[in-house]
Order: sequence, then C-alpha cells, then structure tokens
Amino acid sequence: MFVFFNPNPDAKRVGDCTVRAIAKAMNTVWDKTYLALCVEGLRLHDMPSANSVWGSYLKANGFRQHALPDTCPECYTVAAFAEEHPQGTYVLALSGHVVTVENGDYYDTWDSGDEVPVYYFEKREEQ
Repeated sequence: MFVFFNPNPDAKRVGDCTVRAIAKAMNTVWDKTYLALCVEGLRLHDMPSANSVWGSYLKANGFRQHALPDTCPECYTVAAFAEEHPQGTYVLALSGHVVTVENGDYYDTWDSGDEVPVYYFEKREEQ
C-alpha cells in the first residue's frame, strides 16, 4: 500500500528521490543521507544520485542487491513487489526513480505503485 513520505526539510518533491528512499530505508534524516551520498559520490567521482554511488553506499551499509525475474518485466509493479514482500526493508530502482518498500508498504511522495522495478536492494537482518 502507498504511504506518503517526504523527509525533505523544505518539502521539495522532485530530484531527491534517492535521498528520500535511502533516508527511509536507513531510518535517518534527509540531511545526513544527502551528505553521506555526497561523500560516497566524491569518493567514486560521480554524482550522489548515480546508481553506482547509492548502490555502493547501500552495500557498505548492509544491503544486498538482487535482480528481478525477467518473466514479465512490464507487468511486475512496485505495488506487486510490496504485496509479495510483507516483511523487511527494500530499496527499489526504477527507470529514473528510487522508492523504498518496508513491511509491505511503499513510501514515496507520489503513488509509484504502477511503476516497474528494475532491481532492488534488501536490508540484511542485524546480527
């Protein structure tokens, strides 16, 4: 189910989906997430919103990347993923967008449930 979520301090809704999604997934504030992604981007000499940068950041923070089955790439949606994952925290990469699914709900500034995920990161259970 869609849950409105916007941790941006100025309530901006465009261009920061990566920061918003990771802030939700890691239970951190927008500013801290933004700075951490900037540092990772500097380390990798790329932009903070680049897939390689935020992917590297998530992996360094205990997330594992997964591919999605290619059985019906146009019909498997964010909403379907959320329904099939009632437990856990996931960061989904879409074409030009990033969204977090947590315990069967997807958190975003708009209802991205009909969008198609390309791959995802799963938060590993704390040991």
